[in-house]
Amino acid sequence: MAGETKTKGKLPWHSGFYAGIQIELEEEADKLTFENEHQLGTNPMRIDVLIVKKHTEEQIKKNIGRIFREHNIIEYKSPEDYLSIDAFYKVLGYACFYKADVQHVDEIKTEQITISYVCKGYPRKLIKHLKTVRKYKIEPYAKGIYYITGGMFQMQLILTSRLSEKENFWLKNLTNDLKKKEEAEEMFREYGKNKNSNLHKSVMDLVMRANLKIFKEVRGDMCDALLELMQDELEEREQKGAQDKILDLINKKLAKGKSVEQIAEELEETPETIRELIEKL
Repeated sequence: MAGETKTKGKLPWHSGFYAGIQIELEEEADKLTFENEHQLGTNPMRIDVLIVKKHTEEQIKKNIGRIFREHNIIEYKSPEDYLSIDAFYKVLGYACFYKADVQHVDEIKTEQITISYVCKGYPRKLIKHLKTVRKYKIEPYAKGIYYITGGMFQMQLILTSRLSEKENFWLKNLTNDLKKKEEAEEMFREYGKNKNSNLHKSVMDLVMRANLKIFKEVRGDMCDALLELMQDELEEREQKGAQDKILDLINKKLAKGKSVEQIAEELEETPETIRELIEKL
């Protein structure tokens, strides 16, 4: 398929999602506080994204945020992952722990907590389990958004692949299977409107890496935009490569018994600079 690409290592999808959900809610960002990987207690239990409403009485108008209360827990699954039954209960447990991890009894009310499960594909096994075993109701609210009722918390399921292209452009396109060249071109056009935004840059960079093949088919100004987007990283790689070569050279000279002063003279640097580089070895 045109949009598929093999990549080395795992792509930072969660970082991209954290940027993407802030983009989606940017028009009402002044009403919200965003927290990435909120840690629960002193043990390494982390909520993917925690969004806290600054004023509980204010209603969020964005489709993915209309369910929001004061404390909003987000569980995100990358396009390469799936939402399992156990993952559902894990986050449910996190929500209970979050409610109890306070200084005063019942400081956070259950009705002020929501859980949003975000994934790419429809989790059939989980949905069947929730309907048949838990007796929950799962009803479509908007395109790609389903409300889950019957439990102690307000919950919603967001399927990024089914979201509205118009209303949720960046979350919908946070994927590894762009299939058409036109989709890549549209992303460049939208990015061009927001190229000074680090959030947009974070999402765009990730999507390009995940769909490298389809983006390579884009020509002309799009290629210039691609180079501009990747310029910082390319410069960083060049600097790191140059420094690695110097460190390797210093290491070889040290192995030959040369002093810091001799190395500094040969490399036309100050002894202090050479000492700093030696500390890095």
